Amino acid sequence: MATLLRRALRPFPPLQGPPGPAADVPLRTASRGAGLLYPEHIPTSPLQKALLAAGSAGMALYNPYRHDMVAVLGETTGRRALKVLRDQMRRDPEGSQILQERPRISLSTLDLGKLQSLPEGSLGREYLRFLDVNRVSPDTRAPTRFVDDEELAYVIQRYREVHDMLHTLLGMPTNILGEIVVKWFEAVQTGLPMCILGALFGPIRLSAKSLQVLVSELIPWAVQNGRRAPCVLNLYYERRWEQPLRALREELGITDPPCMSRAWPRP
Repeated sequence: MATLLRRALRPFPPLQGPPGPAADVPLRTASRGAGLLYPEHIPTSPLQKALLAAGSAGMALYNPYRHDMVAVLGETTGRRALKVLRDQMRRDPEGSQILQERPRISLSTLDLGKLQSLPEGSLGREYLRFLDVNRVSPDTRAPTRFVDDEELAYVIQRYREVHDMLHTLLGMPTNILGEIVVKWFEAVQTGLPMCILGALFGPIRLSAKSLQVLVSELIPWAVQNGRRAPCVLNLYYERRWEQPLRALREELGITDPPCMSRAWPRP
């Protein structure tokens, strides 16, 4: 699989682009005449996409923490699901505004001082706490490269950048069990093949105890909440920082996760 992926990527620059100003550029038309639809776009043929999908799927399943491979898999297999998500955003007032304004979530767009000053329990304060406790950064999200539609490229970029927001909403840490639970929620919400694959094959690495808790309680909870909640891409999170997290969960119909003490210690 690794050889297959290297061959498919041979004409392309490395997947891991350097963080910086490019992460804050809205995904708009970047150039004309070269086939580029947005700054990081890499045009690919159907055959190249198939090779990329096969190689990235194998490597992502072997190592779920290869976020670059997960990103490639999502871009090369998710066009139909992305169209559905885009249409849902177009029909929603808040989602439509997001599509028009193209907000980005990165360290350079976040006002960390403002988030720190927000009241305890607010979305912004809890999101900042999540980043700190789990030692993660929004700047680690790979830029979109292989989606041959500028608007759909933004939709999947937005999905990536609100992933940590979903962890915050669901109260899930970033360990393997927490990531799998979020993937089940995302699979129901988005229909993206990479989310479905992650939800189905992620549990392979779990211990017997964690697997029992996942199957008996956490998966049913994630599926139920994913079905009940409106499309989470329609939330303009950057304008909801001051909203109490509890109130936002109630607005979305997201209930507290079950059996947290048996799955992992509360942070």
